Amino acid sequence: MRGKKAVVSGGGAGIGRAIAEQLTQNQITTAIADLHFPEQAPHNALPYTCDVTDATAIDNLFSQVQQQLGTPDILVCSAGQGIHEKLTEGDPAKWQHVINTNLMGTLRMIRAFVPGMVEAGHGDVVLVTSVAAGQAYPYGGVYAATKSALQTIAETLRQEVLPTIRVTAIAPGVTDTSFFENTLSAYQSVESIGYGALSASQVADAVLYALRQPPGVSINHITLRPTAQVF
Repeated sequence: MRGKKAVVSGGGAGIGRAIAEQLTQNQITTAIADLHFPEQAPHNALPYTCDVTDATAIDNLFSQVQQQLGTPDILVCSAGQGIHEKLTEGDPAKWQHVINTNLMGTLRMIRAFVPGMVEAGHGDVVLVTSVAAGQAYPYGGVYAATKSALQTIAETLRQEVLPTIRVTAIAPGVTDTSFFENTLSAYQSVESIGYGALSASQVADAVLYALRQPPGVSINHITLRPTAQVF
């Protein structure tokens, strides 16, 4: 993996940051894109401010990455936001923001970066989904819908770009990050959910496992969760 180049959306915190840290530790030149960087960027990573809900911002990110790094070998789409609202009472403007972040942001990243990877003849795309994909639960309808859509996007993309590009969907369960603090209309925390939690670095380990496979081997889906988690 040494000498490869990567782009990680949502790389400023949480799971995205943990993935970026492991990539840089493996001597992969890594560009991280996020709304802001509250902490120092991972060592040797290249930070870019980018709002994935903004098409122009992604166009600018693509231009900057192409100029500084060239076509990436690895694209990780980790930018996302939770929402915890009842469908009959929730705020449609908030729903739209989550859809634009989780789903449209990922689609825009794919549309910007994957064509060049296909032209180069190799690459890996990793989409961070969730165990919430396909799992209905009260107050989680909008969030779960976006993650279910990402599972479909991952499989569709796999079929469209094989055998050139490998596509992996990583579906973590409860993870101890700032995710719950930033969830819209949130009423949950790791403690209130009560299943225990993965660490962000454990999720990143799963990503690196997929990326380390020989070129002819594709790990298309990994689910990991705290052992006590029910769904």
